[in-house]
Amino acid sequence: MNIAIIGCGYVGYAVAQYWQQKMTFLVTATTTTPERIPMLEAIAQKVVEVQGNDPEKLKSVLQNQDIVLLSVAPKGGKFYKETYLDTAKNLVAVLQHVPSIKQLIYTGSYSVYGDRNGAWVDETMPVVPNYANGEILKETEEVLLAASNENLRVCILRLGGIYGPNRELLKIFGAASGTSRPGNGEDVTNWIHLDDIVGAIEFVRQHHLQGIYNLVDDAHLTSRELLDTLFEKRNLPKVSWDSSIKSNRPYNAKVSNQKIKDAGYQLIHPQMLF
Repeated sequence: MNIAIIGCGYVGYAVAQYWQQKMTFLVTATTTTPERIPMLEAIAQKVVEVQGNDPEKLKSVLQNQDIVLLSVAPKGGKFYKETYLDTAKNLVAVLQHVPSIKQLIYTGSYSVYGDRNGAWVDETMPVVPNYANGEILKETEEVLLAASNENLRVCILRLGGIYGPNRELLKIFGAASGTSRPGNGEDVTNWIHLDDIVGAIEFVRQHHLQGIYNLVDDAHLTSRELLDTLFEKRNLPKVSWDSSIKSNRPYNAKVSNQKIKDAGYQLIHPQMLF
C-alpha cells in the first residue's frame, strides 16, 4: 500500500515510523523544512520538500498513492491560514485528479468547539470557535469534508492537546511552576497521548472510517487538577490562581470520545501519564 503523509512533524513522523516498522507500507513523507529530510529518510521510502501552496508539487507527491494523511502544524504557532486552510484547498483540488486515493485522514483539533463553560460536547454538535485560528480550523474541516464522495472517504480526528515522548507534560508546563495564572483553574482540559494518535490513525485506516471523530483520553482534568498533580509528583511549587483576572483560554469543553470507542477503538492511555 502506498501512503503519503503531508506534514511529517511530531505526529506525522511517529505515524510514518509505525507504518514503516509494523506494516511495511511504502511511505512518502513531506516536509517544509529541508533540514529534516535526512531524519525522515530513515522512516520513509521517499521524502519530498513541499509547501502547501504548491499544487503542482502536491500533485506529483500524490500520484499513485492509496491513502493521504494530512498532519500539518504551523511553525511557531503562526501562519494558520497558510498551513491549514490553504493547504486543504490545494489538496482537495489535486485529489480530483488522483483517483487512486481512497482515503484522506486529517488530524484537526477539539478547539473548534470553543468555550462551552466546561459542558460536554460531541461530534453531533455545531462548532463555535471564538478565536481567529479556530475559525480557520473550522473552515479547513469544511473544505476537507466537502471532498468526500463515493470514491474518497474523508475522516477527521479532532485531537486533544498532544503529549508524549519529547513532549512530556513537564516539558510543556514546567515553566508555570510557582507562578500565578489568570482564572480559577476550573476550565476543562482534553489531552491525548502520541501513542493513541498513532493507534487511532491506524484504526481509521484499517476500518475505513469516515466523518468526524473526537480523539481525547478519559481524564478530562481541570487545569488546576492537571497542574497540581504534575507539580506534586515532581515536588515542585504549585501554581496559584488569580480569579480577579479572566482566563485567556479560548476553549473550555468536556469532549466526549464515545464515538470512536463505539467504533471499536480502545485507548492505550485512557488516563494521563505524569
